[in-house]
Amino acid sequence: MGGYNVAVVGVTGMVGQMFINVLRERNFPVKNWKLLASARSADKKINIEGKDYAVEEAAPQAFEGIDFAFFSAGGDVSKELAPEAAKKGALVVDNSSAFRMDEDVPLVVPEVNPQTASNHKGLIANPNCSTIQMVVALQPLHREAGLKRVVVSTYQSVSGSGKEAVDELAEQSRAVLNNEEPTKKNIPYKGAKKNHQIAFNMVPHLDEFEEDDYTKEEMKMIRETRKIMGIPELPLTATTVRVPVFNGHSEALTVELNSPLSPQEAREAFSKEKGIVVMDDPSELLYPMPVLTEGRDEVYVGRIRYDRSVPYGLNLWVVADNIRKGAATNSVQIAELFIDRRS
Repeated sequence: MGGYNVAVVGVTGMVGQMFINVLRERNFPVKNWKLLASARSADKKINIEGKDYAVEEAAPQAFEGIDFAFFSAGGDVSKELAPEAAKKGALVVDNSSAFRMDEDVPLVVPEVNPQTASNHKGLIANPNCSTIQMVVALQPLHREAGLKRVVVSTYQSVSGSGKEAVDELAEQSRAVLNNEEPTKKNIPYKGAKKNHQIAFNMVPHLDEFEEDDYTKEEMKMIRETRKIMGIPELPLTATTVRVPVFNGHSEALTVELNSPLSPQEAREAFSKEKGIVVMDDPSELLYPMPVLTEGRDEVYVGRIRYDRSVPYGLNLWVVADNIRKGAATNSVQIAELFIDRRS
């Protein structure tokens, strides 16, 4: 029986479950499944194609004989176990931020920089969800006219904070509509010294604050984009906002280019990309929205228009399913680069 032995670490989480769905949907050649999570989830059962698999505790010995290991259990788990899995011969695709800026670890979006994946030493990092959809949209513009400066504002769904945040949005919405005091535990992040209501609200704060009062999420987008696109000095600034949407991240991009590119030329460039769907017809009120992109693997681009405030500028609106393309699908696409040509 052909195929590969595949481990999913953090399998009980939203992204872990999506790993399984995407691997199946894309007919990834799985010979055997190894489902891993924390000790408290051990012995839970997960059904895959009619067969029950027991969840095992993630530990170094669990990776014996594994070909591909998909990690989505947080940075601490990745730091501890991803190198162990790689030592045992697995190709690790890590969805945490633990290794993204390590110069020895490729940070890969297959539509943008697949060539860098071959430089791996057993470990490849999956970028931040908001970074992934942005660089997919930026790459055709950079190829056609060269990027001079990028300004991004994000409108990020609560699924980016995990299932507890999704449940909290639903519970808060019911509470507010019933004139009850909502419980606040997960926004801006669990364990913050103060938590905010997200239902019927927006919170301009994702992750902890860093230097110059930028958040970690904002700095991830800046640093990761420069690494992925190979433009270490790219002028880029970001403002990231959590919005009361269950799933799907949206981004407003203002892109200054080095040479002229019309909106129509941009649409044509986008339409040639396999991973992009152009949804841009103002006359028909057609533009990307999270409810239209949920469950899809592509990055949707619309509202493409001139930015008249600079000589060569475009504005656009970019939306993607953050659990799929922003996490599970991009990770599986990375692994697919090595099917039948392991290196």
